[in-house]
Amino acid sequence: MKSVSISGSLRENVGKKDAKALRAKGLVPCVVYGGEKQHHIFVDEKQFKNLIYTPETNYAELSFGDIKTKAIIKESQFHPITEKIVHIDFLEITEAKAITIGIPVKITGKSPGVIRGGKLIKRYRKMKVNGFYTDIPDFIIVDISKLEINDTIYVEDIVVDKYKIIENPANVVVSVIATRNVEEGEEEATAEA
Repeated sequence: MKSVSISGSLRENVGKKDAKALRAKGLVPCVVYGGEKQHHIFVDEKQFKNLIYTPETNYAELSFGDIKTKAIIKESQFHPITEKIVHIDFLEITEAKAITIGIPVKITGKSPGVIRGGKLIKRYRKMKVNGFYTDIPDFIIVDISKLEINDTIYVEDIVVDKYKIIENPANVVVSVIATRNVEEGEEEATAEA
């Protein structure tokens, strides 16, 4: 995982009125927990661009007051109409503590089944994994270069090192299904034979 630097300031007052005033100034109230002490901070909304509005999974290198720590976003809340960030919960991470986080699934290779007219169905955009943040990769890579028509790759088929995939092993990750073009092509081949 890559890091994104985010600097904030400690909140003096904690409450709805204070949070509303911060949001009016383009600041996001945040809570940092999971360490020795819980911290209430605020961060400029623009700093979340490379942390939230990206397909990648990154962790934050937070600095506020005289404190520097690493954290992941555990929960983010958005305004239902404006879709602006309303609140962020950060979970502190260390090299000694395993975390659970969703990371993107990246498809590689060319499927022979797709080349012959089959349709590729991708069931996961992100998968939950558990491990130390230093061992978690940027992507889970799924190679489809051996997938023929009606072949499937399940969660249990994905082999990973140093971290664990926290999804149902029987779930489908990606599959190639037959389409009408393939069925028509097979009928013509049978008729010619």
